[in-house]
Amino acid sequence: MSSVSLSATAIRRRTLRIAALGLGVGALGAVYLWHTDPHQPGQILLPCPFKLATGLLCPLCGGTRMAYDLMHGDVLAAFHDNIVVLTLGVPAVVWALASWLNAGLRGRYFRLRLSARGNAVALGIGLVWMVARNLVG
Repeated sequence: MSSVSLSATAIRRRTLRIAALGLGVGALGAVYLWHTDPHQPGQILLPCPFKLATGLLCPLCGGTRMAYDLMHGDVLAAFHDNIVVLTLGVPAVVWALASWLNAGLRGRYFRLRLSARGNAVALGIGLVWMVARNLVG
């Protein structure tokens, strides 16, 4: 972005364009995932690069299965797939997106910033979760 600041109207338009694009891409992904069961082998889905490289589960592994299970109303299976992302990650992402959309529609910028402590907490939770789920199996 250039050093020239955008007007409130330009920020609103930009926010709506990005939100519409994100909603469209998300809807297409959801329609595809609805008909593609990630619990079954042989499905065409994006693999986890961390798991491909190391053979270990990353903190986000199981997220696709979790989304599939939630779309099909199976909350218990979604908890089993990735309880940390479901209970901490989904609410955090919803809050960040809602805050960005709210600010954008008001013609203001929203910049998500985590303090050093916030970064340490997020990375610590991810690391503990990754180690725990790989030890348990």
